[in-house]
Amino acid sequence: MKITDIRTIHAYDGSRNNLFLQVFTDEGITGVGEPYSIGPDEGIIGVIENMKPWFIGQDPGRIEWLLRRARNTMRFPLGQVAWSALSGLDLALWDIMGKAAGVPVYKLLGGPTRDRVRVYHAIYDPDPIRLGENAQALLAEGYTAFKTTPFPPGYRTMPWQAVVRESAKRMETLRIAVGDGPDIGIDIHTVIREPSKAVELVKALVQYRLMFVEEPAGAEFIATTARLRREFRVALATGENLYGAARYAELMDADAVDIIQPDVLCCGGLLEAKKIAAIAEAHYVTVAPHNPLGLISTAASVHFAASINNFLILEWHGDDKRQKQEFVTPMWKPVNGYFELPQSPGLGIELNLDAINKHPAKHWNRGFPVGPDGAPGNI
Repeated sequence: MKITDIRTIHAYDGSRNNLFLQVFTDEGITGVGEPYSIGPDEGIIGVIENMKPWFIGQDPGRIEWLLRRARNTMRFPLGQVAWSALSGLDLALWDIMGKAAGVPVYKLLGGPTRDRVRVYHAIYDPDPIRLGENAQALLAEGYTAFKTTPFPPGYRTMPWQAVVRESAKRMETLRIAVGDGPDIGIDIHTVIREPSKAVELVKALVQYRLMFVEEPAGAEFIATTARLRREFRVALATGENLYGAARYAELMDADAVDIIQPDVLCCGGLLEAKKIAAIAEAHYVTVAPHNPLGLISTAASVHFAASINNFLILEWHGDDKRQKQEFVTPMWKPVNGYFELPQSPGLGIELNLDAINKHPAKHWNRGFPVGPDGAPGNI
């Protein structure tokens, strides 16, 4: 079998642009993948177009060789654009090999270590009462874990002590609404620039029995992240913005993390994610994959989670309620807070090109939050 073509697809899902790709073969098997849409997405498309000659005519089953050849040919350390491009290609290559073998991808990754994959549902509402009501509705559907940001609306312009006070009130309301059983994680989104403030906030919130605190600092700030972990009395989770096994190894060698959150759409794909998980296992660190984008990402993450020993929980945003669901088939959602392992060959998800072509990409960016003095803030 040989690769004959690679095509990228750029579409708008109602809230953001999405990138998909297809890898075609001379045996009629087509693999689908999804690079992370980091914005500007055109950079990723350009990298894929430039890499195409390195893949066309090659055996799609030589995944390690193909990805290493691409990385070595680019020579310099890769940035987020190139890592996202390679991640999307990796997923499509695994999809091809699963379809060719007639088995789900996780069976090619070592076989299932579990029978189903637990998820936490991301939730947010400006009003803490409604936030609790949303969580209660999801509890009724069988979910047992949630993640939210603790910050109140308008927190960027509030005095810091008011932010801490109102964040604690929000978390108290949420904990009362769901009771003692469900797990709750909080995401700080790297928006706090002073580590001492992150410590102060977490000390105020830890009483609400948190599953983890995510990104109190950017994962690339390894020394700061390690310092925060030593001061927290709750698990520290980070890693969605790291790429490649080497950076995760640095994070874990510094004893800076309890839970890593690689995203298979940008960390290097399934092959690199398996290496990352193995390094984490050697450091007694668990894995909770980052997964905010859609059902190709979710499918790939489920295959990954099914194949590793140190999986903890998977992020889920309720894609069945988003326009992006139209872009793929079949409909797929958790049952009682778990994804059952797919049985279809490959990733088990296909692109609906008719629907995608009705929603061409638009000019899109993530926005530009500012502080009360006009200084740019983290998103």
